[in-house]
Amino acid sequence: MRCMFRPLSFYVGLRYTGARARNSFISVITLISALGLMLGVAVLITVLSVMNGFDRELQTRILGMVTHLSVHGREPVQDWQALANRLDHHDQIEAAAPFVQLEGMLTHRGNVAGALINGIEPEAERKVSIVGDFMHQGELESLAPGEFDVVLGYGLARRLGAELGDKITLVLPEATISPAGVMPRFKRFTVTGIFRVRAEVDSLYAYVNMADAAKLARQAGTVQGVRLKLNDLFSASNLGWKLQQELGPNYYTSDWTRSHGNLFQAIKMEKTMMTLLLSFIVAVAAFNIISSQVMLVTEKRGNIAVLRTLGASPGTIMRIFMVQGTLIGVAGTLLGTVLGVLLATNVSNIAEWVERTFNTRLFDAYFVNYLPSELQWSDVGTIVGIALFISFSATLYPSWRASRVQPAEALRYE
Repeated sequence: MRCMFRPLSFYVGLRYTGARARNSFISVITLISALGLMLGVAVLITVLSVMNGFDRELQTRILGMVTHLSVHGREPVQDWQALANRLDHHDQIEAAAPFVQLEGMLTHRGNVAGALINGIEPEAERKVSIVGDFMHQGELESLAPGEFDVVLGYGLARRLGAELGDKITLVLPEATISPAGVMPRFKRFTVTGIFRVRAEVDSLYAYVNMADAAKLARQAGTVQGVRLKLNDLFSASNLGWKLQQELGPNYYTSDWTRSHGNLFQAIKMEKTMMTLLLSFIVAVAAFNIISSQVMLVTEKRGNIAVLRTLGASPGTIMRIFMVQGTLIGVAGTLLGTVLGVLLATNVSNIAEWVERTFNTRLFDAYFVNYLPSELQWSDVGTIVGIALFISFSATLYPSWRASRVQPAEALRYE
């Protein structure tokens, strides 16, 4: 008899799930419950994938261009290789490259744009930055000393209307005294490359040869310091403090957490808060499951009484309605998972289609100019597990009420 009752709960629960209720309102509520659960799961998967995408872009693109850790000399550094060799014994450091930085305005055909000019040694720069891997036109190695060539970011080139081979003028915020009076400093450069990382640095950075930048800074033959690439960018602050103590007062350090640390923390906090807030969609669907189950129990009181009269135990009745409610949760969760995975893997293309169709730029105000997405199956598994747990928990109270139905009381009104 026990062997019969074990599958009985599943078969009767499955029958109740597929059968149309006498009260059509119950069927509508049941459908809304499944659709709500589907929507909640799909939205959660999509939003977390987008957050993961922003997190990935920050680490690979933004922090691939921004210095992980830099060591600055309080006076111009004569021999950067010697400084790099002093730091080589630290296991966290993967590579080092010299730099000279200038701030100025670039002009071309009446267009003006502010820029951060990075003086680099191209071969060494490839070891600490991803800029060489994202060349849209030209090559980073085109920056030869003494040629006064420049590699522009894609956004910067568009603002200036500059292309390969064009001459642009760098205006430095430093005055020189001439027979004509006090004049700003100018220098003409030839555009030999354009990089495109698809981030805010595209509209801010320009690269020239280190020797050319040093001449403009009136510090020929020297650099301002070295940029370091770390194998763990989250160790930058601690390592910077150690290097500060090791190198002494003639040097100081700066790391990425000072310029982009708040952005990274903001993305982590937003991901947590969005997960919490969107989980309420799943909770609302769970409440719908409870209400539909309670109404179904009320409608099926006569059937419950008959089953009890035939020998079904309260536990069997409880399992019947638990199966019925859980099947609704499983159906909504599975459909939501499929929809969420499809949206997460195609949301970047959807956003690009919207921009093309309506001729608008949705993400120019952000640190990346498109909508990134990265589907992580661990997040999908967590969301599915939470949704199934909530939907299963929602069946407990209605199922318990069903198991408390007394046959005599129920059949009296049939």
